[in-house]
Amino acid sequence: MNQERLLQVLLAPQISEKATYIADKYEQVIFRVATDATKPEIKAAVEMLFKVDVESVQVANVKGKVKRFKGSVGRRKGWKKAYVSLKPGQEINFVDGGNA
Repeated sequence: MNQERLLQVLLAPQISEKATYIADKYEQVIFRVATDATKPEIKAAVEMLFKVDVESVQVANVKGKVKRFKGSVGRRKGWKKAYVSLKPGQEINFVDGGNA
């Protein structure tokens, strides 16, 4: 796969209360990814950037929220998130710059 494309697949780690719970219980890491990213691209990008072994990837499309302002209705953009399962013994530490 093209290395430039892999650098554009991962947008940011999704850090929330739910994300830390999932990381502790299921050894998964949640990333916000490009809307046209595929599971093999996400797997290759995580393995390349963080030097870890990925077991599997699940993907979810998140719909944008409907917002109202002064009577007019608008909608935020939808986005895609990826649940990345790491192999046993692997972890990604975002505090230290991503190296395990």
